[in-house]
Amino acid sequence: MSCKSTKVAPSVDFDHSCSDSVEYLTLNFGPFETVHRWRRLPPCDEFVGARRSKHTVVAYRDAIYVFGGDNGKNMLNDLLRFDVKDCSWCRAFTTGTPPAPRYHHSAVVYGSSMFVFGGYTGDIYSNSNLKNKNDLFEYKFATGQWTEWKVEGSLPVARSAHGATVYNDKLWIFAGYDGNARLNDMWTISLQDREHACWEEIDQSGEIPPSCCNFPVAVCRDKMFVFSGQSGAKITNNLFQFEFKGHMWTRIPTEHLLRGSPPPPQRRYGHTMVAFDRHLYVFGGAADNTLPNELHCYDVDSQTWEVIHPSQDSEMPSGRLFHAAAVIQDAMYIFGGTVDNNVRSGEMYRFQFSSYPKCTLHEDYGKLWENRQFCDVEFILGEREERVLGHIAIVTVRCQWLRKKILQARDRQRQQRTKRESSEESDEGAAGGPRDVPAGSKPSGTQPLLEVSIREAEAQPFEVLMQFLYTDKIQYPRRGHVQDVLLIMDVYKLALSFKLSRLEQLCVQYIEASVDLQNVLSVCENANKLQLDQLKEHCLNFVVKESHFNQVIMTKEFERLSTPLIVEIVRRKQQPPPRVYSDQPVDIGTSLVQDMKACLEGGGLEFCDIILLLDGHPRPAHKAILAARSSYFEAMFRSFMPEDGQVNISIGEMVPSKQAFESMLRYIYYGDVNMPPEDSLYLFAAPYYYGFSNNRLQAYCKQNLEMNVTVENVLQILEAADKTQALDMKKHCLHIIVHQFIKVSKLPNLRSLSQLLLLDIIESLATHISDKQCAEMGSDI
Repeated sequence: MSCKSTKVAPSVDFDHSCSDSVEYLTLNFGPFETVHRWRRLPPCDEFVGARRSKHTVVAYRDAIYVFGGDNGKNMLNDLLRFDVKDCSWCRAFTTGTPPAPRYHHSAVVYGSSMFVFGGYTGDIYSNSNLKNKNDLFEYKFATGQWTEWKVEGSLPVARSAHGATVYNDKLWIFAGYDGNARLNDMWTISLQDREHACWEEIDQSGEIPPSCCNFPVAVCRDKMFVFSGQSGAKITNNLFQFEFKGHMWTRIPTEHLLRGSPPPPQRRYGHTMVAFDRHLYVFGGAADNTLPNELHCYDVDSQTWEVIHPSQDSEMPSGRLFHAAAVIQDAMYIFGGTVDNNVRSGEMYRFQFSSYPKCTLHEDYGKLWENRQFCDVEFILGEREERVLGHIAIVTVRCQWLRKKILQARDRQRQQRTKRESSEESDEGAAGGPRDVPAGSKPSGTQPLLEVSIREAEAQPFEVLMQFLYTDKIQYPRRGHVQDVLLIMDVYKLALSFKLSRLEQLCVQYIEASVDLQNVLSVCENANKLQLDQLKEHCLNFVVKESHFNQVIMTKEFERLSTPLIVEIVRRKQQPPPRVYSDQPVDIGTSLVQDMKACLEGGGLEFCDIILLLDGHPRPAHKAILAARSSYFEAMFRSFMPEDGQVNISIGEMVPSKQAFESMLRYIYYGDVNMPPEDSLYLFAAPYYYGFSNNRLQAYCKQNLEMNVTVENVLQILEAADKTQALDMKKHCLHIIVHQFIKVSKLPNLRSLSQLLLLDIIESLATHISDKQCAEMGSDI
């Protein structure tokens, strides 16, 4: 759906009685906010509080609290309150001694309190008494009381521009700047019991981020995420995740991101990152001397980035750094920061999130591959003739090379069957009549597996390739492990043979990212043997790098290297070839979504193996695809597959329109959720009835219906609501018809409504007309 018309309700009502696995949504009509809309809210007036940057904001109930920062001349320690319902500013009530004026501190909410830690204090105007702090203050929202926690024992080194979050009743502090150097240590303190609280340094392991400052942290799915920040010469746009339970850091890989797909945001500092649902949202910051204002979104489940396109009616904030952000319900609020020309801002912006259940298309097809149910093809691989099962519908639409092989095998199978049948007929004629057929040998409704021989492929790399065909990705093995890298090289060789551009790119990116000092010679030798010139070139360039060369040539592996390769390395070191730059666009192939769309639109017609009957009208389809996406079809095909291969389509007692049925097939085949509002009404119950993996389709139907009923389509939706017995929607349509009756009365399809629906409209009009209007009408007669 376009951003223009897609909107969300402030809350979603659930009827949990319908299904254990899928939450069943109910319609509600009311004031809605446009999805992905930026709104400029009233700025903070100077008499309430100064414009600022390097401050903190936290969210508590229906309010945003702003503390500290600097206004360009002085550090601040005032506490401001913004009510998100009234959109009004005030100074928060405080009592007790607040923290000293400061900036680049941290603030978090735990229970009904805000905790402020550290930061930079002193007089920036006179440049005196400037120092970092490691003090901890609590502000109680209920009473306005400020209290300093006096903690015994070892303390974190005083710091500013660090990261902080709350998890498992503890405050966690990471990295920052101590006045001399950047840090990457981690400390934690329990916030449950002030009397017995003590700081504890965490023993971190794994791929610990470099020492850094001016970065954000966010918690999602029981993990803490850190993105970019100032880390000297080592500044990157890496995203790291920290597992609280094992204290283990992991760098999130980007090797699976294809050229042409949205890259991570460029490296930056002074930005914000917040978590909502399964997403992380990164905004602003200074990125290589620019102040970008795009909003980047990271999906924790799919490990992919995208740039969020704002709705057409958005009031976009300008680029800024050292602003602060917080989340209330389903919206993000951004306040302040430093904008162009080092100007401090007092602006408040609101961004409306979208919260649709995730698309399970890739997961569903992945499960089909793992379970090997409803397989109709068996690939016989390599010299050892190892066997791998698959599904013709998916393999043929995703790989033209395999499609050709399958068609050839199918033609051979048909020729053999025809030959066998004619041979049996001639035998019967010679014997003077039909022979008795032994029980159990008569042909059944299930077709035998089609056997396809592929001598040039071994089973292990072919299985990785098959996993890609079903999911658009490969399960990355242990990074840098020689055997795993060599396996992906075999996959790459197959991808080249089978002309799978997308898989080629994935393999190259993985291998190039996995090459290190320990495996480079093994990878280079294998690339040479397999004639993979691009990878060999990458390895040679890696070896002759100034920082690598001496280490590589001193290894035992270098001694065992073939003479021609040693010669090539030495010559490369002595006389590096000129760099060749190509501006040719890289072919990244077609995606799973694009291929399944082509399949539904006719590309898979010759491989259909089931007929769906809608009101007697046939629609060819594919069993494996239907079963992968719908537990209803999966159970049907597994237990009581109809002998004639035909299935009647309904949603409960209701038969959907042809248009709505096509919308449902688009969702099943390639996850499409775009449809006219009247289709949404027919399909509102489909996720529950057909057993889809989640209620993503229903959530889109709900949004579509609540926001897109217009005067122009209200009569079609009224008819659909009447047919589907959606009484709340019918009532909503009648309400619109009554209040816009002059416009509706001019619509040509009003005359084609059934008599009963016309009576419903008349009755609604009569109910709406007031007694006074009746008296006025009577006086005119």
